[in-house]
Amino acid sequence: MDKVIASAAEAVADIGDGASLAVGGFGLCGVPETLIRALLGHGAGGLRLVSNNCSVDDRGLGVLLRAGRVARVTASYVGENKEFARQYLAGELEVELIPQGTLAERLRAGGAGIPAFYTPAGVGTPVAGGGLPWRHDAHGAVAVASPRRETRVFDGREHVLERAITCDFALVHAARGDRHGNLVFHRSAANFNPPAAMAGRVTVAEVEELLEPGEIDPDQVHLPGVFVQRVVALTPAQAADKPVERRTLAERTPL
Repeated sequence: MDKVIASAAEAVADIGDGASLAVGGFGLCGVPETLIRALLGHGAGGLRLVSNNCSVDDRGLGVLLRAGRVARVTASYVGENKEFARQYLAGELEVELIPQGTLAERLRAGGAGIPAFYTPAGVGTPVAGGGLPWRHDAHGAVAVASPRRETRVFDGREHVLERAITCDFALVHAARGDRHGNLVFHRSAANFNPPAAMAGRVTVAEVEELLEPGEIDPDQVHLPGVFVQRVVALTPAQAADKPVERRTLAERTPL
Protein backbone atom coordinates (compact mmCIF):
# COMPACT_ATOMS: atom_id res chain seq x y z
CA MET A 1 0.00 0.00 0.00
CA ASP A 2 2.98 2.35 0.42
CA LYS A 3 3.08 4.12 -2.94
CA VAL A 4 5.89 6.58 -2.21
CA ILE A 5 8.69 6.66 -4.79
CA ALA A 6 12.10 7.98 -3.78
CA SER A 7 12.47 10.53 -6.58
CA ALA A 8 10.62 12.14 -9.46
CA ALA A 9 13.15 10.67 -11.90
CA GLU A 10 12.40 7.16 -10.68
CA ALA A 11 8.65 7.80 -10.81
CA VAL A 12 8.69 8.68 -14.53
CA ALA A 13 11.48 6.31 -15.63
CA ASP A 14 9.13 3.91 -17.45
CA ILE A 15 7.40 6.59 -19.54
CA GLY A 16 8.54 5.68 -23.02
CA ASP A 17 8.52 7.25 -26.45
CA GLY A 18 5.02 7.79 -27.80
CA ALA A 19 3.33 7.50 -24.41
CA SER A 20 0.08 9.34 -23.76
CA LEU A 21 -0.11 11.52 -20.64
CA ALA A 22 -2.94 13.32 -18.89
CA VAL A 23 -1.42 16.28 -17.05
CA GLY A 24 -3.11 18.38 -14.39
CA GLY A 25 -2.98 22.12 -14.00
CA PHE A 26 -4.45 25.29 -15.47
CA GLY A 27 -2.00 27.82 -16.84
CA LEU A 28 0.69 27.69 -14.14
CA CYS A 29 -1.66 26.75 -11.29
CA GLY A 30 -1.44 23.20 -9.97
CA VAL A 31 1.08 22.10 -12.62
CA PRO A 32 3.24 19.06 -11.71
CA GLU A 33 6.40 21.01 -12.49
CA THR A 34 8.86 18.65 -10.78
CA LEU A 35 7.52 15.58 -12.56
CA ILE A 36 7.57 17.40 -15.90
CA ARG A 37 11.20 18.44 -15.38
CA ALA A 38 12.08 14.87 -14.49
CA LEU A 39 10.39 13.67 -17.67
CA LEU A 40 12.37 16.24 -19.66
CA GLY A 41 15.57 14.83 -18.21
CA HIS A 42 14.42 11.28 -18.89
CA GLY A 43 14.39 11.98 -22.61
CA ALA A 44 11.15 10.35 -23.81
CA GLY A 45 9.86 11.82 -27.09
CA GLY A 46 6.85 11.67 -29.37
CA LEU A 47 4.62 12.25 -26.34
CA ARG A 48 0.87 12.67 -26.68
CA LEU A 49 -0.32 15.15 -24.06
CA VAL A 50 -3.82 15.76 -22.74
CA SER A 51 -4.06 18.88 -20.59
CA ASN A 52 -6.14 22.02 -20.34
CA ASN A 53 -3.27 23.95 -21.96
CA CYS A 54 0.52 23.86 -22.15
CA SER A 55 1.50 26.50 -19.59
CA VAL A 56 4.02 29.03 -20.96
CA ASP A 57 7.17 28.72 -23.05
CA ASP A 58 9.63 28.07 -20.24
CA ARG A 59 7.47 26.47 -17.54
CA GLY A 60 5.25 23.41 -17.18
CA LEU A 61 4.56 21.47 -20.35
CA GLY A 62 6.15 24.31 -22.30
CA VAL A 63 9.60 22.88 -21.58
CA LEU A 64 8.67 19.59 -23.27
CA LEU A 65 7.30 21.46 -26.29
CA ARG A 66 10.39 23.62 -26.59
CA ALA A 67 12.60 20.50 -26.46
CA GLY A 68 10.65 18.91 -29.34
CA ARG A 69 9.40 16.01 -27.21
CA VAL A 70 5.69 16.36 -28.04
CA ALA A 71 3.88 14.92 -31.05
CA ARG A 72 0.26 15.70 -30.16
CA VAL A 73 -1.65 17.91 -27.72
CA THR A 74 -5.29 17.63 -26.72
CA ALA A 75 -6.28 20.85 -24.94
CA SER A 76 -8.95 23.51 -24.62
CA TYR A 77 -6.83 26.49 -25.71
CA VAL A 78 -3.31 27.57 -26.67
CA GLY A 79 -3.01 30.27 -24.00
CA GLU A 80 0.23 32.16 -23.37
CA ASN A 81 2.56 29.65 -25.03
CA LYS A 82 4.02 31.16 -28.21
CA GLU A 83 6.04 28.05 -29.03
CA PHE A 84 2.85 25.98 -28.87
CA ALA A 85 1.23 28.27 -31.43
CA ARG A 86 4.33 28.30 -33.64
CA GLN A 87 4.66 24.51 -33.78
CA TYR A 88 0.95 24.08 -34.50
CA LEU A 89 0.86 26.62 -37.32
CA ALA A 90 4.12 25.27 -38.79
CA GLY A 91 2.75 21.73 -39.00
CA GLU A 92 5.19 20.37 -36.42
CA LEU A 93 2.51 19.51 -33.87
CA GLU A 94 -0.91 17.89 -34.03
CA VAL A 95 -3.47 19.70 -31.87
CA GLU A 96 -7.03 18.79 -30.95
CA LEU A 97 -8.85 21.71 -29.32
CA ILE A 98 -11.89 20.78 -27.24
CA PRO A 99 -14.41 22.89 -25.29
CA GLN A 100 -13.04 23.16 -21.76
CA GLY A 101 -15.94 21.53 -19.94
CA THR A 102 -16.08 18.74 -22.51
CA LEU A 103 -12.37 18.05 -22.03
CA ALA A 104 -12.77 17.80 -18.25
CA GLU A 105 -15.74 15.47 -18.64
CA ARG A 106 -13.97 13.27 -21.20
CA LEU A 107 -11.15 12.77 -18.70
CA ARG A 108 -13.55 12.12 -15.82
CA ALA A 109 -15.55 9.69 -17.95
CA GLY A 110 -12.38 7.80 -18.81
CA GLY A 111 -11.60 7.36 -15.13
CA ALA A 112 -15.17 6.34 -14.33
CA GLY A 113 -15.28 3.67 -17.04
CA ILE A 114 -17.86 5.53 -19.16
CA PRO A 115 -16.88 5.04 -22.82
CA ALA A 116 -18.74 8.04 -24.25
CA PHE A 117 -21.43 10.61 -23.53
CA TYR A 118 -23.63 13.15 -25.30
CA THR A 119 -23.33 16.90 -24.70
CA PRO A 120 -24.93 19.98 -26.31
CA ALA A 121 -21.57 21.80 -26.24
CA GLY A 122 -20.24 22.20 -29.79
CA VAL A 123 -23.47 21.46 -31.65
CA GLY A 124 -23.73 23.59 -34.78
CA THR A 125 -19.96 24.21 -34.89
CA PRO A 126 -16.99 22.38 -36.46
CA VAL A 127 -16.64 20.52 -33.14
CA ALA A 128 -19.65 18.47 -34.27
CA GLY A 129 -19.47 18.98 -38.02
CA GLY A 130 -15.76 18.29 -38.41
CA GLY A 131 -13.12 20.19 -40.31
CA LEU A 132 -11.13 21.67 -37.45
CA PRO A 133 -7.43 21.67 -38.39
CA TRP A 134 -5.63 19.10 -36.25
CA ARG A 135 -2.40 19.41 -38.22
CA HIS A 136 -1.17 21.84 -40.87
CA ASP A 137 1.34 21.10 -43.60
CA ALA A 138 4.51 23.11 -44.15
CA HIS A 139 2.58 25.60 -46.30
CA GLY A 140 -0.16 26.28 -43.75
CA ALA A 141 -2.85 24.19 -45.40
CA VAL A 142 -4.89 21.68 -43.38
CA ALA A 143 -3.22 18.28 -43.52
CA VAL A 144 -5.37 16.49 -40.93
CA ALA A 145 -8.87 17.67 -40.01
CA SER A 146 -11.22 16.61 -37.25
CA PRO A 147 -13.91 14.09 -38.25
CA ARG A 148 -17.65 14.68 -38.13
CA ARG A 149 -19.14 13.47 -34.86
CA GLU A 150 -22.34 11.55 -34.30
CA THR A 151 -25.26 13.66 -33.05
CA ARG A 152 -28.58 12.72 -31.46
CA VAL A 153 -31.63 14.58 -30.24
CA PHE A 154 -32.68 14.31 -26.59
CA ASP A 155 -35.81 16.13 -25.37
CA GLY A 156 -35.89 18.19 -28.53
CA ARG A 157 -32.28 19.35 -28.25
CA GLU A 158 -29.37 18.14 -30.39
CA HIS A 159 -26.31 16.67 -28.67
CA VAL A 160 -22.91 15.55 -29.94
CA LEU A 161 -21.24 12.27 -28.97
CA GLU A 162 -17.90 12.65 -27.19
CA ARG A 163 -15.53 9.74 -26.48
CA ALA A 164 -13.92 9.32 -23.08
CA ILE A 165 -10.18 9.87 -22.72
CA THR A 166 -7.76 7.48 -21.02
CA CYS A 167 -3.98 7.76 -21.07
CA ASP A 168 -0.99 5.54 -20.38
CA PHE A 169 0.12 7.84 -17.54
CA ALA A 170 -1.09 10.86 -15.59
CA LEU A 171 1.02 13.49 -13.83
CA VAL A 172 -0.66 15.61 -11.14
CA HIS A 173 0.20 18.05 -8.34
CA ALA A 174 -1.45 18.02 -4.90
CA ALA A 175 -1.06 20.09 -1.75
CA ARG A 176 -1.19 17.05 0.52
CA GLY A 177 -1.11 13.31 0.03
CA ASP A 178 -0.57 10.23 2.15
CA ARG A 179 1.39 7.07 1.47
CA HIS A 180 -1.75 5.35 0.16
CA GLY A 181 -2.19 7.98 -2.55
CA ASN A 182 -5.15 9.87 -1.10
CA LEU A 183 -4.86 13.48 -2.29
CA VAL A 184 -5.99 16.94 -1.24
CA PHE A 185 -5.76 19.85 -3.70
CA HIS A 186 -5.48 23.52 -2.75
CA ARG A 187 -8.26 25.73 -4.07
CA SER A 188 -7.99 26.32 -7.83
CA ALA A 189 -5.34 23.61 -8.17
CA ALA A 190 -8.36 21.29 -7.97
CA ASN A 191 -9.01 22.26 -11.58
CA PHE A 192 -7.86 19.59 -14.02
CA ASN A 193 -5.81 17.58 -11.52
CA PRO A 194 -8.59 15.24 -10.29
CA PRO A 195 -9.97 14.29 -13.74
CA ALA A 196 -6.44 13.97 -15.16
CA ALA A 197 -5.49 11.64 -12.31
CA MET A 198 -8.58 9.53 -12.95
CA ALA A 199 -7.79 9.14 -16.64
CA GLY A 200 -4.29 7.71 -16.22
CA ARG A 201 -3.68 3.97 -16.15
CA VAL A 202 -0.61 4.79 -14.03
CA THR A 203 -0.99 8.03 -12.09
CA VAL A 204 1.98 9.79 -10.49
CA ALA A 205 1.25 12.50 -7.93
CA GLU A 206 3.77 15.01 -6.61
CA VAL A 207 2.70 16.30 -3.18
CA GLU A 208 3.83 19.35 -1.25
CA GLU A 209 3.21 17.65 2.09
CA LEU A 210 3.50 13.89 2.60
CA LEU A 211 1.36 12.49 5.42
CA GLU A 212 0.96 9.12 7.03
CA PRO A 213 -2.16 7.01 6.45
CA GLY A 214 -5.02 8.26 8.62
CA GLU A 215 -3.71 11.81 8.94
CA ILE A 216 -6.10 13.07 6.26
CA ASP A 217 -9.73 13.18 7.40
CA PRO A 218 -11.63 10.90 4.99
CA ASP A 219 -14.19 13.68 4.47
CA GLN A 220 -11.38 15.96 3.25
CA VAL A 221 -10.00 13.61 0.58
CA HIS A 222 -10.50 15.13 -2.87
CA LEU A 223 -9.20 12.12 -4.80
CA PRO A 224 -9.02 8.63 -3.28
CA GLY A 225 -5.83 6.61 -3.55
CA VAL A 226 -7.45 4.01 -5.80
CA PHE A 227 -6.69 6.39 -8.69
CA VAL A 228 -3.02 6.94 -7.71
CA GLN A 229 -0.19 4.43 -8.17
CA ARG A 230 2.87 6.54 -7.28
CA VAL A 231 3.51 9.40 -4.86
CA VAL A 232 6.55 11.71 -4.89
CA ALA A 233 7.20 14.02 -1.93
CA LEU A 234 8.47 17.46 -2.98
CA THR A 235 11.29 19.23 -1.21
CA PRO A 236 10.42 22.56 0.50
CA ALA A 237 12.07 24.44 -2.36
CA GLN A 238 10.11 22.53 -4.98
CA ALA A 239 6.85 23.01 -3.08
CA ALA A 240 7.46 26.77 -2.79
CA ASP A 241 8.14 27.20 -6.54
CA LYS A 242 4.82 28.70 -7.63
CA PRO A 243 5.22 31.24 -10.44
CA VAL A 244 2.44 33.60 -11.49
CA GLU A 245 1.46 33.46 -15.16
CA ARG A 246 0.44 37.12 -15.39
CA ARG A 247 0.78 39.25 -12.28
CA THR A 248 -1.95 41.88 -11.99
CA LEU A 249 -1.88 44.53 -9.27
CA ALA A 250 -4.72 46.88 -8.40
CA GLU A 251 -3.95 50.55 -8.02
CA ARG A 252 -3.91 51.77 -4.45
CA THR A 253 -7.11 53.61 -3.64
CA PRO A 254 -6.71 56.71 -1.44
CA LEU A 255 -8.46 56.43 1.91
